[in-house]
Amino acid sequence: MPKNTFTRGHSRALTKRHKIAAAGVATLGAAAIAFSAVPGNAETTTSEAATSSVPVTYTSEQLKGLHADVSEQLAAKSLPGKAAEAKAKAEAKAKAAAAAKKKAAAAAAAKKAAKARKAKEAASRSAQRAKLKAAATKSYANNLDGWIKQSLDIMKSKGIPGSYNGLYRNIMRESSGNPSAINGWDINAINGTPSIGLLQIIKPTFDAYHVPGTSWSQYNPVANITASANYAFHRYGSIDNVNSAY
Repeated sequence: MPKNTFTRGHSRALTKRHKIAAAGVATLGAAAIAFSAVPGNAETTTSEAATSSVPVTYTSEQLKGLHADVSEQLAAKSLPGKAAEAKAKAEAKAKAAAAAKKKAAAAAAAKKAAKARKAKEAASRSAQRAKLKAAATKSYANNLDGWIKQSLDIMKSKGIPGSYNGLYRNIMRESSGNPSAINGWDINAINGTPSIGLLQIIKPTFDAYHVPGTSWSQYNPVANITASANYAFHRYGSIDNVNSAY
């Protein structure tokens, strides 16, 4: 019994010493690692490293973190420039879009104005044709009264001023109401262009002031009256203002 007790006690003592020795070896290993990690000019002693309980370690995670920090700093520095560039591009795009929109609106307005102008001109031509047609289809007596009234309707549709009295008064003074009257003795006749018709108009003047829709013959009473009234309008303001040879 005593022998067995000694053996067990001795075994326990050896085991304890072994554990202490193993701990010492581990401590020395950690100290060696710490010593190798310190720069050559460091003043830390071997004993200080040996007594340190915190090992110095470096991992790949620390390097990755450092790389990420540097990348973030570089990205942060470039952000203002990229933001300014993006803003400039957006503003240029907005200006281009506004200019295109303005140009399209101007083109649409011009097209609309041209369309309205054409419609107005067409309506005006249609109204003139209607007036001429009404004047042509209207029944007039084949005499001086009828010729004057028909001429007045045509003059009105063309914007030529004049009154029944103004026309009648000048007709009676110039030809006494004879549509075939010819002046063969004045200066116009000597020059080869005699005055003809109700209002004694010469051919060059008749052709220059001929009113569309009427005959091209100076002897036609309605054509003679309207051409003469048109000439008087441009030269005197109205046939009503003529009280002598014109």
